[in-house]
Amino acid sequence: MHVTLLVAIGWLYVTVLMSLAQDSVLAGIGTLLFYGLLPLAIVLYLMLAPARRRRRLALEAEALARERAARAAPPEAR
Repeated sequence: MHVTLLVAIGWLYVTVLMSLAQDSVLAGIGTLLFYGLLPLAIVLYLMLAPARRRRRLALEAEALARERAARAAPPEAR
């Protein structure tokens, strides 16, 4: 995940410099949006999907373990 974020920061740096080098403000904003932020958001969403899935599965497993432990406890401990 750290490498992904490092690449994202580098890509944003490059696209910000490219947008600053444009002739007009509108071209700079367009470059930043359509060449920098939008593609980066899509790539990060796709690359971080496995981490989101692992986290969701871990939370579900933890909740299931807590539920099983609560069922296994004697009635007076509840």
